[in-house]
Amino acid sequence: MGAGDIQTLMKNQLAVLGKAMGLYRNPWWAWLVAAGITVVTYFAMLLCLLLLVRWLKVAQVRFHTVVDDYLVDVLKKRINRFLLAAFAIYFGSLSLKLVPGIRTFINDVALTAAFLMAAVWANEAIKFWFSRQIERRYKEDPDSASTIVAMSFLARLGLWSLLLVVILGNLGVNVTTLIAGLGVGGVALALASQTILADFFSSFAITLDRPFRVGDFIIVGDFKGTVERIGLKTTSVRSLDGEQIVFGNNDLLKSRIRNYKRMEKRRVLFNIGVTYQTPPDKLETIKRIIREAIESQDQTAVDRIHFQRYGDFALVFEVVYFVLDRDYTLYMDIQDAINTIVYRRFAEEGIQFAYPTRTIFQIPVAQPETRPADLPGGDSTKT
Repeated sequence: MGAGDIQTLMKNQLAVLGKAMGLYRNPWWAWLVAAGITVVTYFAMLLCLLLLVRWLKVAQVRFHTVVDDYLVDVLKKRINRFLLAAFAIYFGSLSLKLVPGIRTFINDVALTAAFLMAAVWANEAIKFWFSRQIERRYKEDPDSASTIVAMSFLARLGLWSLLLVVILGNLGVNVTTLIAGLGVGGVALALASQTILADFFSSFAITLDRPFRVGDFIIVGDFKGTVERIGLKTTSVRSLDGEQIVFGNNDLLKSRIRNYKRMEKRRVLFNIGVTYQTPPDKLETIKRIIREAIESQDQTAVDRIHFQRYGDFALVFEVVYFVLDRDYTLYMDIQDAINTIVYRRFAEEGIQFAYPTRTIFQIPVAQPETRPADLPGGDSTKT
């Protein structure tokens, strides 16, 4: 076979390939037009994006909105030029006559590029929103940042999983069987690790609803202490005795939580008992002494002072007042000062505190009349 035969064979093969691809359906000038449309479309989209970014930068400086920050970040850094090229080729190919197979391929590529562009924008929106949440909450509650990072990862994982399913379905792949298989596997995995998953998702509820934060003093059932760490599975609390108490997040949310850090003011109730020998005119003096003792302290407000009841061994007074601060140490300092003042004033007024006592009263009993005959040595013979 000579060189001429090889050249003729190559021309024949190229002719067959060109015919199969539909290249011979379009004249040479149609290909030039398609190439021109492709190039013009690409640079037009690129120019529009550059102008839009410049305009958004001006708006960002002027208005300082969150949307401007997000759009500038996405349009400037996350627009892939290969995706723009795919769109440009699609628009250029519209002027050509192509066989159905080539046309379908170009359409699929353009649609896939559109899905990828939308996914990139959505992914950046998720990252942008969660990053702002982390930045805002990190100063208040550093431990919640790890939970927010996990939430961001799960959100983006779900986004790209959905994109993969959509693209495969668009390319003609039967995704029903795939989804069914993943569903069965997911159910089996969930059943095997339901406790872990329950704690994991409960951490999201704690982070979003925020019933307590790190540093809050909480009471859960018989346990009380200060929250030290909020993790993805457990929450650690430092008790008053010093030991660390670890709660599963799911068990914690099932319990009734009393958060003392959220108190705006503390309500205080206590009783004082005085003896029954207290003169009646001293009863009003007792209430006046208690009121003056409370009002002498800063950040307090008297609610009520009543002679409540007659106790077993005391006249009982019930006192209610408010400490206008949630700090426990401040409350104890105020109560200490009030008790000291009341004790000293009661001593000055001669008022005695009651304590459990029992008084036995001896009642004289009449004795029977004694006769001489009943006495020892007496004569019982009547005369």
